[in-house]
Amino acid sequence: MDTEIYKNRETGLLAESLNIIPNEIKHIHLMGICGTAMASLAGMLRQKGYHITGSDQNIYPPMSDFLDSLSIPVQKGYRPENLLPRPDLVIVGNVITRQNPEAAELGLLKIPYLSMPQALGAFAVKDKTSIVVSGTHGKTTTSSLVSHMLEKAGLDPGFMIGGMVNNFQSNFKVGKGPYFVVEGDEYDTAFFDKGPKFLHYLPKIVILTSIEFDHADIFRDLDHVVETFRRLIDIIPPEGLLIANKDDGIVTAESKRARCRVITYGLNGGAEWRADNIFNHDGMTHVDVIRQDNSYASLITPLYGSYNISNLLSVAALSEYINIDKTALWEACKTFKGVKRRQEIRGEKNGILVLDDFAHHPTAVEKTIEAVKERYKDRRLLAVFEPRSNSSRRKVFQEQYGAAFDMADLVFIPEPVMVEKIPPEERFSSKNLVDKLNERHLNARSFTDSRQLLEGIVSQARRGDVILVMSNGSFDNLHERLLERL
Repeated sequence: MDTEIYKNRETGLLAESLNIIPNEIKHIHLMGICGTAMASLAGMLRQKGYHITGSDQNIYPPMSDFLDSLSIPVQKGYRPENLLPRPDLVIVGNVITRQNPEAAELGLLKIPYLSMPQALGAFAVKDKTSIVVSGTHGKTTTSSLVSHMLEKAGLDPGFMIGGMVNNFQSNFKVGKGPYFVVEGDEYDTAFFDKGPKFLHYLPKIVILTSIEFDHADIFRDLDHVVETFRRLIDIIPPEGLLIANKDDGIVTAESKRARCRVITYGLNGGAEWRADNIFNHDGMTHVDVIRQDNSYASLITPLYGSYNISNLLSVAALSEYINIDKTALWEACKTFKGVKRRQEIRGEKNGILVLDDFAHHPTAVEKTIEAVKERYKDRRLLAVFEPRSNSSRRKVFQEQYGAAFDMADLVFIPEPVMVEKIPPEERFSSKNLVDKLNERHLNARSFTDSRQLLEGIVSQARRGDVILVMSNGSFDNLHERLLERL
């Protein structure tokens, strides 16, 4: 395919796409429509009245059921004829490569096109006050709580979030109010735009939770990651706002470059917004929120763990900035139902509780284990971790994972899957990690596959245990299989 067909994102057909939105658009086709974000965008556009079609290589529940419920036709496989009848605009998912046959036809037909983040910015964010929640950790929960708070305040927000928000039973909402909340991912945008997604969300307000090295498949090192977040900070307008986690040294250092006002929050002192008198009672966390050394609000929330309380502080700071009544903040925190796959209770059988969490970065694994152990302090904690993300399947975090499981009573780790494209010398080794943990007198075991893993967990589990399953994938439906066996 002629690579000149695809120009950079400031020129060519892409710029024409941005100029004609939304006046002359009726039919929009999405390539890679079954991705979580792409399917949600399809739903948003369908609700806005556009005729939507799509294509994908892998079509299966829950996204296939979701799209079917919206009467959105999806073609299986990528073929040139999927672009007939000719759509007015094509949205290209991150999964699509330059060599994709449908992408090749798109270029030859010179149909206007956008990436998913560009389309979200153009169709949903453009006329709103954009609240972008970004950082290596905590984006999904924080953006979900922000959206729930705005809803409780009667502001009818729009949002797009990378997880199913239990209060809405959805990960998107069109909304008619003045705010749009978006989870700002630093991952690259599309094959024709290798910049981070969050640059397309027109941020007016940014919550920045943390900056660590991650996504080893696209970032060279920590400096490369920091450089990416600098670009986000630089595009916040002078009249905007950056809400920065002061407990994170890199965030604190980089926030100094902001042209806008900066509000800080943190648990370790020195921040404008702090937490005090944190305790658990009857399954709820109680916390006093302090603003500039003065009591601001006493909140109750089902959230637990230090990192979640930190996230809550950023939301409290936002609420004060946009003049949300404290009663709405209190009600939102108390009634927040969380996000699927974030410390989610999947079931309890014979006195054994099974939890599901999305944690995969070593810091997230450590903090999640710490939070769960604190919440269920009188119960044994069995930590089950699948190294499945693009970073965790590589050995870049091999040493860091060695300190992430200290608060678990037993640790179970299968060997990573889908490593064929990773050179052997760059692959993560579960056996090596388990050997290291056992040397440090932790009770850890490795397994070659999920079947052996399941048998290993079942043989060790006993009444009163909490089994915490951590993976950013389906993990071969391990949670349900565990509950069946227990």
